[in-house]
Amino acid sequence: MIRRPVLRPTLPAALLAAVVSTSGLLSGCTGAPAAESAPHTSAEPPVTVTSCGHEVTVAEPPTDVVTLNQGATEVVLALGLADQLAGTAYLDDAVPGKWRAAYDAVPVLSAEYPTNEQLLAARPDFVYASYASAFEPAVAGTQEDLAAAGVGAYLSPFGCPEAEDRPGASFEAVWDEVADVATALGHPEAAERLRDQQGEQLADLRSAAAGEGLDVLWWDGGTKSPNVGAGDGGPQLVLDAVGATNVFADLPGSWAEGSWEDVLSADPDVIVLVDAAWDPAADKRAYLESDPVLQGLTAVREQRYAVVPFSASTAGVRLVDGAAALAAQLDELGLDG
Repeated sequence: MIRRPVLRPTLPAALLAAVVSTSGLLSGCTGAPAAESAPHTSAEPPVTVTSCGHEVTVAEPPTDVVTLNQGATEVVLALGLADQLAGTAYLDDAVPGKWRAAYDAVPVLSAEYPTNEQLLAARPDFVYASYASAFEPAVAGTQEDLAAAGVGAYLSPFGCPEAEDRPGASFEAVWDEVADVATALGHPEAAERLRDQQGEQLADLRSAAAGEGLDVLWWDGGTKSPNVGAGDGGPQLVLDAVGATNVFADLPGSWAEGSWEDVLSADPDVIVLVDAAWDPAADKRAYLESDPVLQGLTAVREQRYAVVPFSASTAGVRLVDGAAALAAQLDELGLDG
């Protein structure tokens, strides 16, 4: 369940144009549809990356990048390129310890989305977001407006407004996005290194298959009717990586509205509780254990819970970590599927 941002007043176009001092570094146009520091060997400029039908050409590696969602921030941190960040915004949960020191060294522009004024005060030369809501006129401004001011603006392909522009959920698609960002920031070799590391970790998780034979409910939130991990998104990728069966795999999309009747019928072996700043896992557990009907579920009676941060359930560099965390917790439960 993705919390919608609070919209802010729109900044006059004249002030947006003040950032033109960075023009000449970047240009954009619409078109057809614990990490170590990366070595500073830049890709040969100029380079062009495209997502959601928007093309960004980078003449020189940007030095003042602003990331507007946690997923985007963590891509840059995972690449070891925190020294190119001028600001971040909008955490969904805690940044992992392996990146915490690098994150703490970067200015936080806002707890949620910054205003136009806050964004422009950071004098960005590149803006990267996970969700299209970041490029609303009342937030960063549209990608076209930013491009006209000489600021590159890249949106995660998973956040494209049009469904047909979004890639199917896969680790390959995640790594493709990471490669785009690393290329735009001048360090494609950092993406290759991360892909190799995560690929090896994922192969080990699949081989161990800690969730084999287990039926799992992925509960994102909602009490009247549960918002659940469906069959085509981050939750399904994590469950597949550990060999577990998603009791709502037949529902389309990344997340979907399920029913408590179907949960009771499935009586899952394990319940994954998503931990988010706006809906903590502890609250979900308390609800299950206080509800006179749901407390009868086997997983509730036997305390068979696993907790996965929201950021490790969305398409991004935390998915493999989410799978590793889930595998470790399933091992601790000692279930024989």
